[in-house]
Amino acid sequence: MALKYKLKSREEIPAEHASLYVERDGAFYADIEGVTDKTKADEMRNHNIELRKQIEERDARFDGIDPDEFRRLVEEKRKLELQAQGHKPEEIEKIVVDRVKGLKADWDKQLATVTTERDSLNTRLTAIQIDQGVITAATKRGLRPTAIPDITARARTVFKLVNGAPRAFEADGQTVRYGKDGVTPMTLEEWVDAQTSDAPHLFESNAGGGAAGNPAGGGTGSNRSVKNPFRKESWNLTEQMKLQKTDPQLAARLKAAA
Repeated sequence: MALKYKLKSREEIPAEHASLYVERDGAFYADIEGVTDKTKADEMRNHNIELRKQIEERDARFDGIDPDEFRRLVEEKRKLELQAQGHKPEEIEKIVVDRVKGLKADWDKQLATVTTERDSLNTRLTAIQIDQGVITAATKRGLRPTAIPDITARARTVFKLVNGAPRAFEADGQTVRYGKDGVTPMTLEEWVDAQTSDAPHLFESNAGGGAAGNPAGGGTGSNRSVKNPFRKESWNLTEQMKLQKTDPQLAARLKAAA
């Protein structure tokens, strides 16, 4: 027969187990180490559930409230009440207005800090999204390495980030600049294509269009066009090796343009 933990009277205790029971709170309990009264265990469990519920209700009630800010406002209120004692209504109003001005100055200062941080992040994001996009597209068209600062500066006057993507605008900064189809906004690639005509000095002569030329200023004033040996339709391993030996930079640009 299983040993019962709690008995109401001494008579219920089996004789052979009499030494195992102790009297407590008007009943007899088995004196066993590690055993907890189920009633007390249930009480503790229910208490913990109720306590957890109260904590969740409290957290929900104060969600979004800054305790430090709340304490500061309470302190301001207390000071205002103390100052208001013995003052006329118009004096009290002036005290309140002055206090509000002080608080507004603090808020404006915090807002300015946040705005500065936001603008800094936007500038960094612009450098990543616009500068790198323009450099990638222009390099395929033979951009001179020394022209990178120039073309990125030009791009920043045209493109702005809209929902995280570059978008071209007219000089007023408000009107969207459209591409060749006149319907969709101009892409970085279309803008770079236009720069090869509007600012040809930024690019190597005839580079990126399937042909490449020697840089201007060779002494004769004429440009020698050659096929791009890295393109599929004009693949020429001998010319590739020759270019890589005589003009590694041009070879790299032609390979990127291919």
